[in-house]
Amino acid sequence: MSEPYFQTLFADRIGGASYGKSNQIYKFEKIKRAKRQAIKDFPNRPLLDFGIGENDAIADEDVRRIMAQQINLPENRGYADNGCIEFKEAAARFMKQTFDVELDPVAEINHSIGSKPALAMLPYCFINPGDITMVTVPGYPVSATHTQYCGGTIYNLPLTEQNQFYPDFSAVPADVWQRTKMLVLNYPNSPTGQVATESFYKQVIDLAHRHQFIVVQDAAHIMFTYGQPPLSFLQIPGAKDVGIEVHSLSKGWNMIGWRIAWVCGNAHIVRAFSDVKDNSDSGQFLAIQKAAVAALDDSSIPAETNRKYYRRLEKLVATLRQFNIECEVPGGTYFLYVKSPKGLADGTQFADAESASQYLIREHSICTVPWDNAGAYLRFSVTYSADAEPAEDELMFQLSERLADVAFVF
Repeated sequence: MSEPYFQTLFADRIGGASYGKSNQIYKFEKIKRAKRQAIKDFPNRPLLDFGIGENDAIADEDVRRIMAQQINLPENRGYADNGCIEFKEAAARFMKQTFDVELDPVAEINHSIGSKPALAMLPYCFINPGDITMVTVPGYPVSATHTQYCGGTIYNLPLTEQNQFYPDFSAVPADVWQRTKMLVLNYPNSPTGQVATESFYKQVIDLAHRHQFIVVQDAAHIMFTYGQPPLSFLQIPGAKDVGIEVHSLSKGWNMIGWRIAWVCGNAHIVRAFSDVKDNSDSGQFLAIQKAAVAALDDSSIPAETNRKYYRRLEKLVATLRQFNIECEVPGGTYFLYVKSPKGLADGTQFADAESASQYLIREHSICTVPWDNAGAYLRFSVTYSADAEPAEDELMFQLSERLADVAFVF
């Protein structure tokens, strides 16, 4: 069958004339295929899925009730455009009550249809061909992808255990600093679980002034901070002069599918984002925004979600330590990032984390996500489905049973 005439018309940013011809398989697709095969080969051995990266619970009952009311109101039928004032005011209240950060709800906050579109749109505000966006790896690739769509270049900042999973800014060449327009951070960090400190953010603010770039801090997991209060980038003096923070209701409020988030901070950056957004979408359904107001005003929701995932992380750490897997409860997120085994005592060798991950799925029906960007690591997520603590304990028992005869070599 001949190619369609438009095969040569695809934009270079998505592969040009070669679009759709690659045989390369994305790692998450490899995981999905391996999971399907394990289920087929071992139908009586339930899959223990620690690879899921989204909450297992639905939104709070009161939030769902308010949503049900709001969808029947005629005033919510129209385009939301750049958002309703009720949601912006609720976000401002949340930032004040949680972080003691004062924000103008009109000038310094705007909603987004989830944090992913916000991270995708922000490069269009700043990146011209040849400009650089700095991103941490491993990490969420959206800002990097859209930087490249704009003709920009990516400079990766590896997050290594040796540097406590913070970027090593001292290793950045002078010519990279000169071309950098934007630094994208994510703390609490996915997947490493590291949390930011005041001194780290102060360093970032100083660098932003010195090298003249803006800071985008992705705070999607901020309500999953353990052992200390959550820290907003905007709490640090001077942060609002150089950047913005992106918040989401997906994680802390169990509202992943609702697609509601907000961008806040420097008014000029928020305005630029709003202009790009206004030419990209017509806003999130007003009923969702107004239900999200109730969620933001109820601090018990993220507090309870935090307790659940912290409890699960404690159980997972205790279980894995039985098998000489070095790990500890992270500072934040619902992910556990552990060194990948190099092989097994029987001589089996793993070339990388991906091969170790495939082995665990294929031979033991244990699903994890591999990361090989900055060393070989496996990411366990505690967002598995379990309706109560006894179900969590049973899953940990099953994990122990599966690993009992596995002798890892690290």
